[in-house]
Formats: sequence, structure tokens, C-alpha cells
Amino acid sequence: PLVSDAEMLGTPDPELAATMGFSGFGKKARTFDLEAMFEQTRRTAVERSRKVLEAREREQEDQTEKEFRIPCTDSSASASSAARAGPTLTEREAVYSESEDNSNETLSGPSMQSQSSAKGPTEDTDDDDDEFIGPPLPPGFRDSDDDNDNDDTEEEDNNPVKKIPDSHEITLQHGTKTVSALGLDPSGARLITGGYDYDVKFWDFAGMDASLQAFRSLQPCECHQIKSLQYSSTGDVILVVSGNSQAKVLDRDGFPVMECIKGDQYIVDMTNTKGHTAMLNSGCWHPKIKEEFLTCSNDGTVRTWDVNNEKKHKSVFKPRSVQGKRVIPTTCTYSRDGKLIAAGCQDGSIQIWDRNMSVHTKFHCRQAHASGTDTSCLTFSYDGTVLASRGGDDTLKIWDIRQFKKPLNSADGLPSFFPMTDCCFSPDDKILVTGTSVKKGGGSGKLFFFYRETFQKLYEIEVTDASVVRCLWHPKLNQIMVGTGNGLAKVYYDPVKSQRGAKLCVVKTKRKERQAETLTQDYIITPHALPMFREPRQRSTRKQLEKDRLDPMKSHKPEPPVAGAGRGGRVGTHGVTLSSYIVKNIALDKTDDSNPREAILRHAKEAEENPYWVAPAYAK
Repeated sequence: PLVSDAEMLGTPDPELAATMGFSGFGKKARTFDLEAMFEQTRRTAVERSRKVLEAREREQEDQTEKEFRIPCTDSSASASSAARAGPTLTEREAVYSESEDNSNETLSGPSMQSQSSAKGPTEDTDDDDDEFIGPPLPPGFRDSDDDNDNDDTEEEDNNPVKKIPDSHEITLQHGTKTVSALGLDPSGARLITGGYDYDVKFWDFAGMDASLQAFRSLQPCECHQIKSLQYSSTGDVILVVSGNSQAKVLDRDGFPVMECIKGDQYIVDMTNTKGHTAMLNSGCWHPKIKEEFLTCSNDGTVRTWDVNNEKKHKSVFKPRSVQGKRVIPTTCTYSRDGKLIAAGCQDGSIQIWDRNMSVHTKFHCRQAHASGTDTSCLTFSYDGTVLASRGGDDTLKIWDIRQFKKPLNSADGLPSFFPMTDCCFSPDDKILVTGTSVKKGGGSGKLFFFYRETFQKLYEIEVTDASVVRCLWHPKLNQIMVGTGNGLAKVYYDPVKSQRGAKLCVVKTKRKERQAETLTQDYIITPHALPMFREPRQRSTRKQLEKDRLDPMKSHKPEPPVAGAGRGGRVGTHGVTLSSYIVKNIALDKTDDSNPREAILRHAKEAEENPYWVAPAYAK
């Protein structure tokens, strides 16, 4: 038990209380008997959960009478969680709830967490803790709210279209030429766009305001079109694949980290060259090993690289046609676990190797797409069992690589004019998304959503009046990024279903542009002039403006103009001076000015008869 000084002093001293500034000074300190507290807390928790349970059961009975909608599993889950919540209070929480019981408040604070942690992961989504927090809800309110929630989730499960976040969009202006590459870092904080205008632009959602300006723009590969951009799995470096033969790695801020070596184009056997000898087509990072990446090129090879060794590739994979001839890979990717490497080739085949064995393919599909067309994208589903391929033959197909002879499903009539038209899976793996190309003036490019199981077309978004080239559905943000043929990067999001990303920058108002700090007048710099002719050095206007602000004369606010009926100066402000009196009288003088001629000739007759100023002067 704790004993305070006041207790030793005996009685509370009123003077001391006044000096200390609070009334409770000098009272006897409370003693804490922890075991009794635990017991009491346990009892109150059990009692409370029993009450809640009874109340909920009553509610449930009413509900079932009204409508047979809510299954009984809900109540049993919540009951078990409530019953389990009883004995899971730790010491700190016991003290909390003890002090709360004294003030007759409902249970809140850390004990809440213990209850939710006591529940199993399956019950986590249940909203049954709500009753513990805050004032009781009005009767009938909770029921209706719950029903709607349940309906919504059921509907969403049955109808995947509800999960597509497209209620709002923002448009980032990359440039005027095709946006051919998009990359989002794993956390979803930064977007990079690359295009046919050789530019790579960096967009920071948290730092951007509603004017949506990129914070950095650079041309990492001089005059080569950007083919692909991707952040590594940790998000600290970016792979840039462009139209030259050397892939580059930049850091988060766009500074070069490494550049792959160029191979010797006079060596016939590609295994013996240290790097690619022809234009690159595509590239991507290893999903697990953060230093490794993959590139494929028109020299007919797929190569893996290590960021720390730019002098030579790690390994080479050489796709072969049916006749065993060299064939050009147009796209390449890793499987989700990084163990397989897949490449789509110009003879229409898809070839898959084990990452560690580069000689023979592990899986092979000869006629995946039409021969002579560029397969523009391969992507594995999040569960890793299925491979989707977007062909240059206007099709989208989905494959089980274990039975690689024929596709599980395919969709056609999806025109694609670009060698990097994308396809991607939704975060829940149920939907497959791809864009379509259009000729100039031939309608609008669309984003199509297909149901993965049946390949039924669920939904389409008309993006813009140009081709849709890149699409990317970020699992953390739940936002869809789209790169178009007319230089736009669009971001589709839903304020409710999406996190961060575009939602951060839309709410920020545009910053007021600071006036350019110009020099006030032309200033001639004459360093060798004599001191008497030398002009004082110009300060920038901002400093001058700041000085003028402090000067009471210069920063005096001018008088506003007279409002209302006023004639001859400011009517309302006449004081006691003669001039103000005259001004006032002029204002009050309402002479009739309806006939201007009369007004002018008013004194003419008198002047004629009795000349005073002009005539006598001339007479003399």
C-alpha cells in the first residue's frame, strides 16, 4: 500500500492547498489491493459480456421475427468472442477498468484491444465490439445499419463489378506522346511514368497538390523511347528499359545506380557476349531477390542481371523456334515466387524456363498467339497458378502452365497497336484487366474487365479518345493507373474502397504561385564607375516589399470610394472645420440642373448690365 506525505501530516492543510493550486492536496492517498481489483474486474467483465449477450440474443429474436435474413452463426461467433473476452484482461487493463468502474463508465481503453485480439481471424470482420464504445445508439438504428452492411458485403461477393474502384478519376499530364511505361513503388507513394517523348516523370501523391504537377522529369536514356519502368520489390531502385541495348537502374530520386554493359555484336554465340547487342523489349525485377532483374532483347536472348555487377549478365536464356532457330522475345516476366522465367516470342510461342536451368524450357506452348505478332504482356496471377498473355493478335488468353496445350479461356476483338499493351490481375485475383488501342478519330480507347473464371466481360471504362496502353491495379492502394496514347496517365479510385494515393493530392488546394522576384527597374551594373555615379545595388523586390510592409506610410491602406448617395466629397465624414462645413453644404445644395443652357447663362444678364471684372479691364 502506498502512503502519501499528506497522510503523515495528518489533516489536510487548507493554506497548503491554496499554495499548491489544487484542492485535492493533502487528502489521504488511495490504497490499491491488486488481487481484489482483478477479481472485481473479472466479475464486471463477465457480467457485462453476459448482459451484452442477452441483449444481443433479444435483438436477434426480434430480428428473425421481422425477417429471416441474418444467419445464426453471427450470434454464436459473437457470443464465443464475448465469452472469451472475459478472462483476457491483463494487469494494466485491470487497473484501467477498476478506475472506470468507480466513475460508472462503460468499458473502453486498452481492454478493447484485448477483446478484439481474443477473437479469431474469421470473426475479425464482425462489428460486435461496437457496443462497447461510446454512448448507446438509438433503438432501431443499429439493426438497420447492420442489415445494410451485410447486404453490401454479400452483394460485393456475388458481384465483382462492385469492387472496381472507378467512381472518381484524376488525370496526370505526362506529355503529348504515348505513355508507354508506368511504375508504382510497393507502398504506393510514388508513381513514375515514361513515354515515347523519352521523358521519365516522377509523381509523389503525398507531396502533390490539386494542380497535379510532377516533381521531377528527366531523360535517363537520351533519345530512346521508354519501354518499361518498374520499382524493385523494396522500392528503393527503378529499372528503366528503353529502346537502346542497355538497361539502366536509377535510385528513387532518378540518379543513376548502374547501367548494363553492351554486348559485342560481332560475336555469333550470344552466350559469349557480356550483354545485349540489340534493342531491348522489356524487363522486370525478381519478386523476391531485390538485386536481380530480367531483360529481353531483339538479339534473341533473355538475360538476368545483378545490380551490383554491371560488367556481365548472370545467365542467358535463348528461346528457339520449332526449327531450332533464334526467335525474338518481345516480353518477359518472373513467376510470383521467382522460380520460373517466362518469355513471349515473335513466333507466337510462350516459353518458360526454370530460373536456374537456362538450356531447356520447362514449359512450352508453341502456338499461344498468332505467329509474327508481338505478344505484348505476360503476367502471373497472385496465386501463381495461372498465366495471362496479351497478344498482338488482338486476344487476351489465360493459361494453366501445367496443361499448356490450350488456354483455359480467351477473349478476342481487343485491338492492340503497341508492343507494351498491358494486362493485369485485380488484387483479389478474380478480375483480369486490359486496354485496347484505337486509330486516330476511331472512337475511344477502353479498359476492359474480364471475370477470371468464365472470361465474361464484366465492365468497361471509356478512358479517352486515344489508345489505352498501360494499366496497373495496385493492391495496396486499390487504384487503377492507366497510361494512354495521348500522353495522359489517369488514376481511377474510389473514396471508400481505395487507400491513400490519388485521394491524398485531390484534397490539397493549389498553392498560390509566388510572384517572380523580379528587379524593379533596369539596373546598369558599372563596377568601375566613380563612386558619385555608382547606382546603389538593387535588392530583389521581395526584400523591398517586406521593408515596405513595415513602413506605416507606404503600407497605408487607401480610402475606399464613397458608397451610397454622396456628392462633393465624402459626405459621411464631415467634422467641425470650415472646409468640411462648406463641403457639407455643397452636398446639400440641390440646385436644379435639368436645363443646362439656363444654368450656364444664369449670370449673363447681370454681368452685361453691371460689368465688374472683364469689361473694365479691357476698357482701360
